[in-house]
Amino acid sequence: QVQLVESGGGVVQAGDSLRLSCAASGSFFGINDMGWYRQAPGKQRELVTTVTSGGLTNYADSVKGRFTISRDNHKNTMYLQMNSLKPEDTAVYYCNAEFLIGSTWRRVSAWGQGTQVTVSS
Repeated sequence: QVQLVESGGGVVQAGDSLRLSCAASGSFFGINDMGWYRQAPGKQRELVTTVTSGGLTNYADSVKGRFTISRDNHKNTMYLQMNSLKPEDTAVYYCNAEFLIGSTWRRVSAWGQGTQVTVSS
C-alpha cells in the first residue's frame, strides 16, 4: 500500500559528503512527519533528524551543523545531506514516515529497507 525506498549510501573518506534520498510511493493522502534513523553494528537504532510536513526540523546533537534534512512534498521524497562525515557516522541509515491513508486519513508508519553509509578514517 505504501513504501519507502532509500538510496545514496556508499563508502567515503572522512570529511567527504553524501546525499541520501528516501522516495515514498503507494496510495496515500499525504505524509506527516518524516525522519532519518541510523543503526551501527552492535548499537541501538537512533534518531538522526526529523522534518514535519511544514518543514520544521530537529537534529541529534551528534549531527548538528553537518547534516541537513529536507523534503520535496511534490515528489514525495526526503533527503539527507551529510557533510564533514566522520567514521562514527558509519551505520545503516533508515527513513521513516507517517502516512495518511484513505478518506479517513488513517495514520500508518512505514520504514525503508536501509542504505549503508561507511566512512573510513
